[in-house]
Amino acid sequence: MKLPALVSGTLIKRYKRFLADVELDTGETITAHCANPGAMMGLNDPGNRVWLSKSDNPKRKLAYSWELVEVDGTLIGINTSMPNKLAEEAIAADRIKELTGYANMRREVKYGQNSRIDILLEDDKKPLTYVEVKNVHLMREPGLAEFPDSVTARGAKHLVELGDMAEQGHRAVMLYLVQYPGTQRFKLADDIDTKYAAALEIARGRGVETLCYGCDITTDAIELTYQLDIEI
Repeated sequence: MKLPALVSGTLIKRYKRFLADVELDTGETITAHCANPGAMMGLNDPGNRVWLSKSDNPKRKLAYSWELVEVDGTLIGINTSMPNKLAEEAIAADRIKELTGYANMRREVKYGQNSRIDILLEDDKKPLTYVEVKNVHLMREPGLAEFPDSVTARGAKHLVELGDMAEQGHRAVMLYLVQYPGTQRFKLADDIDTKYAAALEIARGRGVETLCYGCDITTDAIELTYQLDIEI
């Protein structure tokens, strides 16, 4: 997926979860929107190199959005709205082998209890396939991606609803998309959110499938390119 033209700068601080002050390379200090509700451990340290997109929409309160951060020479995607788009693009291009062969794909379809599934795959010869996508950017051990990086009651609710779909005879898939290049393995950060880990164990017992794919990232594009081993 091509990224818009990005501007670079240095992170001053992230605060109130969704705000980040950045000194641009031009010397100007701006406040950017941070589309990431998580803890962002190791990613939001002051002094980190960051890349931002800029919107021309005059109705936006904040023109800049934080997209990438560089840690130890690696570019990491922190925008949690990006994985759904990446997954949709990869499915359409048959890059997720477990999700090929569907005639139709829709996003943000209502289901469950006041929820929307990230991606719904449809085909006359296959069961409805509900795909929930989660962004992964936590790495506390080299090569090992983990989720979540903070407590996520909403994430646990999604697992319950995926389990409901599986028990109704549909196909339900939990897709973890890692925007941290260089990772080879994935596991749950059960020390951070024990309830989410328990919810996934129950969901898997009800028939929910788990997949994990990683990305290559440059300042020009993000591409889903490889599958990670899951340690659950």
